[in-house]
Amino acid sequence: MTNHNEPEILEAPLAGTEVESLIGSMERQRRIFAWKTAGLDAAGLRATAAASSMTLGGLLKHLALVEDEYFSVRLLGRTPPSPWDAVDFEADPDWEWRTAAADSPESLYALWNASVARSRAAVAEALERGGLDQLAAFTSRSGSPSLRRIMIDMIEEYARHAGHADFIRESIDGLVGEDPPR
Repeated sequence: MTNHNEPEILEAPLAGTEVESLIGSMERQRRIFAWKTAGLDAAGLRATAAASSMTLGGLLKHLALVEDEYFSVRLLGRTPPSPWDAVDFEADPDWEWRTAAADSPESLYALWNASVARSRAAVAEALERGGLDQLAAFTSRSGSPSLRRIMIDMIEEYARHAGHADFIRESIDGLVGEDPPR
């Protein structure tokens, strides 16, 4: 699942700027998640642990959706890319979780990598236009979140799901640890 376009950011700098710290933290969470889901076949991506129906394939597809939703759609106001543009999430709110089992490992990894690449480009674009204070195109009843808030939300999303991935992966082949080997 190696993405050759992935930046070499291993973690947030010890004394970086706010932007460097947020990007470093987000990239570290992505890197941990990528490691926990890497190199599995279809059976591994469909495996569950304990009483949960959550799978690593479902996590890959869910986080691909969240990447595109937060950065392309909410932040930049773009139309959702494929496959999200053809899904009625109001009628089927668990679509990505439900359909991941039918997807090949290659398509799940490619979907996640493409979404992450779009997100990195969207963040760079927003930083150029207005920095962390850049407001999203999306507006809720509470207002429009800043890029800073969206990045924090994404870091939280990855941290939560990296924990799920850690538990599932350990049940598959015993892979444990906080960080991939360097």
